[in-house]
Amino acid sequence: MSTPLSTSPLAGGGATGRERTLGQLVSDLSEQGARLVRAEIDLAKAELVAKTKSLGTGAGILAAAGVVALYLVNVVLALMIIVLDEWLPLWAAALIVAGLLLVVVLVLALVGIRVLKAGTPPAPTRAQENVQEDITAVKEAIR
Repeated sequence: MSTPLSTSPLAGGGATGRERTLGQLVSDLSEQGARLVRAEIDLAKAELVAKTKSLGTGAGILAAAGVVALYLVNVVLALMIIVLDEWLPLWAAALIVAGLLLVVVLVLALVGIRVLKAGTPPAPTRAQENVQEDITAVKEAIR
């Protein structure tokens, strides 16, 4: 037998003088909890949408900066050739700058290959180890 309880303002009854049973209060609590969870999920979705838009805008601006940086690299290379042309023939200045670029390309390629080899195979080894530890712990707990 459930005894009537006076309604709390938080339960939605206010000060109407109406008494509610414990079952009704539990039911209200369940409904309000579900509404709260849905509201929190909606808030999280809205925040993610706003942050995703911001990330997209930032990525676009960074891509534009990258394109301008490529033009800057071309200008600096041309400047290097022009400066070297003051002391050397034009073909020799261009050859020296091309040789420097070749060295940079080779160093970057070798470093990139080393990093790629260190990252292969792309398996989640720590996660696999954790799962194995969990399986071992469960097996030991069963015994």
